[in-house]
Amino acid sequence: MSERELDAAPPSIPTGNAFGPIQGDNVIAGQNISGGTVNNNFVKNNFYGEQERGLKHLKNLYTTDPRHDKTRIEQTKGGLLADSYRWVLDNTDFRRWRNNEESRLLWIKGDPGKGKTMLLCGIIDELKAVSDPALLLFFFCQATDVSTNNATAVLRGLIYLVDQQPSLLSYVQKKYDATGNPLFRGVNTWVALSEVFIDILEDPTLPPTRLIIDALDECIEGLDLLLGLIVQMSSIHLNVKWIVSSRNWPIIEKKLNATTQKVMLSLELNEESVSTAVTAYIRFKVDWLAAQNGYDIDTRDAIERYLSVNAYGTFLWAALVCHELADISGWEAEEFLRTFPPGLDALYRRMMDQIHKSRHAKLVQRILATVAVVYRPISLEELPILLDIPYRASGNDQAMAEIIGLCGSFLTLREHTISFIHQSAKDFLLKQARNEIFPSGLENTHHTVFS
Repeated sequence: MSERELDAAPPSIPTGNAFGPIQGDNVIAGQNISGGTVNNNFVKNNFYGEQERGLKHLKNLYTTDPRHDKTRIEQTKGGLLADSYRWVLDNTDFRRWRNNEESRLLWIKGDPGKGKTMLLCGIIDELKAVSDPALLLFFFCQATDVSTNNATAVLRGLIYLVDQQPSLLSYVQKKYDATGNPLFRGVNTWVALSEVFIDILEDPTLPPTRLIIDALDECIEGLDLLLGLIVQMSSIHLNVKWIVSSRNWPIIEKKLNATTQKVMLSLELNEESVSTAVTAYIRFKVDWLAAQNGYDIDTRDAIERYLSVNAYGTFLWAALVCHELADISGWEAEEFLRTFPPGLDALYRRMMDQIHKSRHAKLVQRILATVAVVYRPISLEELPILLDIPYRASGNDQAMAEIIGLCGSFLTLREHTISFIHQSAKDFLLKQARNEIFPSGLENTHHTVFS
């Protein structure tokens, strides 16, 4: 948020005695010691001043704006298709969470590539559309980026979105006045921010609030702390409800089982609904491919059938295959399609085999190894600094983009930023292709990149 935006933010002034006592010189809101009336401008100016300071301190909290993360995620995945998530709105477990006062925590769990993130993006949009709730806070964990892969970052992001209710920012201001910058940068940051967060949720003026955290399994630092806070706060606040998502991790299930207010929605147990949603997604993508590449009706239908049969309810598999088909002419598309095996790991293995066969195999291996060990997504400009790139390609955006394209569908490039297409792609490289991309060992690659 820019300085200009902070200064222009219009805080709302509460009515009645929402301020509570104003400390100093025996003055209470609206009264002085002799019973006269304090100039109303004093109250207003005091309130505006607190709001302005609270808004400005949000800059110190900032590591990422979850609203921008949501937009980027949707754009990277080709847009949010309503037919791919609306099934959840009629799901029994979701409706129980939404309508039952005692059901305050919904855990959506599923295997990699099942569409959990886009499902939550759709839920966020639906809650916004009906103004339910008054305050909506959300965060997307991503293991490949230090600004989104730890518990403290989650709290930073959630509190950052409290700018929707400026009156609640007084808790940020109060803590900052007591501790200064260490509130935002220091070994006790989690403790300080969790206290601010709890104070916000316990504010008696807090409107109905929904908190959504995606991909708990990608919170690689402080997950236990975050889960403990979620369980604690979802158990005691009637006005606050939570949705969290993750892979099927027993450690997460064990922690969340500590609350009796939990509702679990398993994507595997809702296989029919998920498969129907994947089919709708495939139909949408194939229609686009047919228009783009001039498929005749038989080719179009054959491609849709193959994708539908082999996706096994996995959005990511269908998306990766459609991405590979984007530059394939209609006359060869069907034959080319049949080289893609079902299953994510099998698909990743095929991609690695194709890389090994290419004349750029060593360059691609070094790029994948570098992107796998860095702590955040890197830019096109940073890549040549971290490893040797062909001289005429370095500094040439078009050439660099072509080089990233040689990495199959493991990597994606958006606005000059290189990142993994999905956490499961990085997992595959680190576990099943480790010896291939780190021939001299992961530790040696890490040392080479950071030395």
